[in-house]
Amino acid sequence: AKYDQAIQCYTEAISLCPHDQKQDLSTFYQNRAAAFEQMQKWNEVADDCTKAVELNPKYIKALFRRAKAYERLDNKKECLEDVTAVCILEGFQNQQSMLLADKVLKLLGKEKAKDKYKNREPLMPSPQFIKSYFNSFTDDIVSQPFLKGEKPDEDKDKEGETADNGRTARSGYLKAKQYMEEENYDKIISECTKEIETKGKYMAEGLLLRATFYLLIGNATAAKPDLDMVVSMEDANVKLRANALIKRGSMFMQQQQPQMSTQDFDMAASIDHHNADVYHHRGQLKILLDQVEEAVDDFDECIRLRPDSALAQAQKCFALYRQAYTGSNPMQVQGAMKGFEDVIKTFPKCAEGYALYAQALTDQQQFGKADEMYDKCIELEPDNATTYVHKGGNLDKAIDMFNKAINLAKSEMEMAHLYSLCDAAYAQTEVAKKYGLKPPTL
Repeated sequence: AKYDQAIQCYTEAISLCPHDQKQDLSTFYQNRAAAFEQMQKWNEVADDCTKAVELNPKYIKALFRRAKAYERLDNKKECLEDVTAVCILEGFQNQQSMLLADKVLKLLGKEKAKDKYKNREPLMPSPQFIKSYFNSFTDDIVSQPFLKGEKPDEDKDKEGETADNGRTARSGYLKAKQYMEEENYDKIISECTKEIETKGKYMAEGLLLRATFYLLIGNATAAKPDLDMVVSMEDANVKLRANALIKRGSMFMQQQQPQMSTQDFDMAASIDHHNADVYHHRGQLKILLDQVEEAVDDFDECIRLRPDSALAQAQKCFALYRQAYTGSNPMQVQGAMKGFEDVIKTFPKCAEGYALYAQALTDQQQFGKADEMYDKCIELEPDNATTYVHKGGNLDKAIDMFNKAINLAKSEMEMAHLYSLCDAAYAQTEVAKKYGLKPPTL
């Protein structure tokens, strides 16, 4: 009853208020919307907030209330536009509006990815992407250069035309590795299949390399049996089995099966505890699971085993920074920021180091320095769309790149994330045009 009374009072105030008193009128509409909100009359809330915003276009309270009403009415696109405007107008300082933006972006991304992923054509990613993927491993036998005597022509000279068992010595796996060197990636799966079908000398390697390329084109269904087989080969090289476990664990994480993922990483660590890749990739998993302390321990172990691992150093800094920032510990924040400076000084070619440092600087409202870091990142990786969105600069270029990346997504989860980023960039451009604002960052 008291809300009915409030609505009546505000309705009266609106009818009595002179039309040129726009500020007062917009406040009355916004306040009446607040009363409708308590009664869960979402259409009325949206209508009154619209009137308030028409009178006062940058009225944050009305925009946010309308965004929440749109969320209840399942108008995700309109909700995203309003909440993005609120985030930009507030300088990305209000956790409530940022959480709503994040929630809506994730929902939109999931919806779009569900339809698109079912009907996608598996596509080979760009050579640059494939190289970056393999660069995240230091102990991956199948992506390393040829060993002495491994090259197909050397193999032929040494073994003659046929191997001891009468099969052709020209190994499908070695041919696939040659194609890797030549960046002729489309032929790798078929050459690995030849190795597997003839039960060749490099069958385990062939299975792992084929599975890796199945993962790269987004065909996890085909990759899993190959990875399962390598994991179960107890007489195979332990490095191959550990690598198969890391890749299967990452695949499970993309499929949102964290328990299975954790099991695979733990098994990899138990069979090959000197393998830096296990700790690097498990550290990334722990960050996704919000287990920051455990992530830092894993990055530390990776760095102990591979002091030259730039990615692990950068990701450890970011994990420490997030821990300090969310725990409101200024001393630790300062320590993490100093850590970033050390990383970019030691590893000036590591784009990830600059990108993560820039995100931390943005949190600290050091926009000028963050911009410098993003520029450095773009200089090193001009085709990385994520950087453009974080920088808040050339969003049109970012949207174009995200649309291309969506077609190359390796899992529905990754595609949903890319759609979220693309929608975020698009919403920023729309809001920037509408309100004459420069989007600082997202």
